[in-house]
Amino acid sequence: MKKLLQTLTETFGPSGYEDDVRKIVRSEVEALADEVRVDALGNLIVRKRPTRAARETKKVMIAAHMDEIGVIVSHVDENGFIRFSPIGGVFRRYVVGGRVRFLNGTQGIVGFDRLDHINELPTLDKVYIDVGATSPKDSPVKIGDIGAFDRQYSDLGNRLVAKSMDNRVGVLIAIETLRALKSTPYDLYFVFTTQEEVGVRGAATSAYGVDPDIGIALDVTPSGDTPNALRMEMALGKGPCIKIQDVGMIADPRIVQWMIRAAEKNRIPYQREVLLIGGTDAKAIQLTRAGVPAGCISVPVRYVHSPSEMVDYSDVQNAIKLLTAVLRTSIDL
Repeated sequence: MKKLLQTLTETFGPSGYEDDVRKIVRSEVEALADEVRVDALGNLIVRKRPTRAARETKKVMIAAHMDEIGVIVSHVDENGFIRFSPIGGVFRRYVVGGRVRFLNGTQGIVGFDRLDHINELPTLDKVYIDVGATSPKDSPVKIGDIGAFDRQYSDLGNRLVAKSMDNRVGVLIAIETLRALKSTPYDLYFVFTTQEEVGVRGAATSAYGVDPDIGIALDVTPSGDTPNALRMEMALGKGPCIKIQDVGMIADPRIVQWMIRAAEKNRIPYQREVLLIGGTDAKAIQLTRAGVPAGCISVPVRYVHSPSEMVDYSDVQNAIKLLTAVLRTSIDL
């Protein structure tokens, strides 16, 4: 699993440009699925039918977004320096000195040279990307070109570090659950969604098409276990998180209890999540058509939306166990 996680995190895939990630996922899941298709927004929809047909088999949609944050070129000045606009939640505290790789393979460095403000965090309109060009004519990137932050995967033993852990770790959990799940009472739709970082767009359209009875998002959640973090209970190494609420969604209490029952019955460690910032694809699923009972299983991550997002490997393994157990457990709705 670590090798697959490395491949997923090191693959280029900002919002709207998830093609290479989708190819990797498809190659992993095609032999495990009853149906595989790609919709108009690029969502990969993977269906696994119930082991036994029932009169009222519930459809369950499991969503894991493939995209990552990135940048788009908005201006190249007379000296070849590039200004950019963010794609998703690009935090200024992480960008200066960072490296960017564009879709065409060009690499660049994010710079800021105001020495009179050396200890201040610059806003994104004050920084630039240096790709080694001297003018717009010899710049290898043009207006509208797409880039992502570039950093290698690092294995620190039980702690794993990479860019785009958000949300390639959720993608990994979906793949490995599909691999582990030999039987289920549900009609399952594993949906690898697009454009979550810019407004849960892929989840909104794919959920409308699937029309599920239950929705589960798989994502990361910022941890509260670093020295000056927000006062939140989520911590690395204490198990996957069962979301109760975030900024975009109040999880259906029946879904929360369904997950807790599965965790406790199977002795899987878990954490109760109340997230003070951010949201997931569950928001879009919950608001689909006439409404869908929805919840979320999250993996705690440190340094979210940085090029060095950190997760605990045991949390990843237990998230797979939890989702597998949930999808074998009956629920009354």
